[in-house]
Amino acid sequence: MSPESTGQNDHYLRVFRRRFRTWRGNRPFWAGLFTMVGGVPIAYFPYANMHLGNLTLAMSTTAGAGSLIIGVLLITLGLTMWFHHIVRVFAGVAAILLALISIPVANIGGFVMGFLFALLGGALSLSWAPGVPATDATPLGEETPAVAAFAKSESAGELPEGAYYEAVAPQRQPTEHGTTVEADGGRHRAG
Repeated sequence: MSPESTGQNDHYLRVFRRRFRTWRGNRPFWAGLFTMVGGVPIAYFPYANMHLGNLTLAMSTTAGAGSLIIGVLLITLGLTMWFHHIVRVFAGVAAILLALISIPVANIGGFVMGFLFALLGGALSLSWAPGVPATDATPLGEETPAVAAFAKSESAGELPEGAYYEAVAPQRQPTEHGTTVEADGGRHRAG
């Protein structure tokens, strides 16, 4: 037997992959990636030159600065979704609005590619929600104590009043308030 634990012998790529998977799972990763990918063609195409043999086709338009601003903002919003995921709803709405604005401003939204990627990234950002920590979640198949008590009393034929509500909705803990009452009956001055 070796005095080393088996966890210390992991290859560094396996450790990096595991850490990246954990990092990716705690934020709207795909939303940020699609938003950034959508910003690249919107910012690039107005400044691109396409060469067809000896013929150079310049796609620069009068709205080149607007396209560059929209593309850079989309890339910034994608990075914001990754590194500051608490503002994911704002970033998602802003990405959708910038994608829609890119249609008339930036060569039909980066020839529709940038528009679709930015729209998809914004929608994914709006729909993403952080996961429940494993310690707070009830494993599948296990009942909470309130649901178990409800099922037991239901099978016995005795249902006290409010038992269904207790089994379904979590109970609030009463908060302690001061017993002092203001002179005007506790109402706000403006009310």
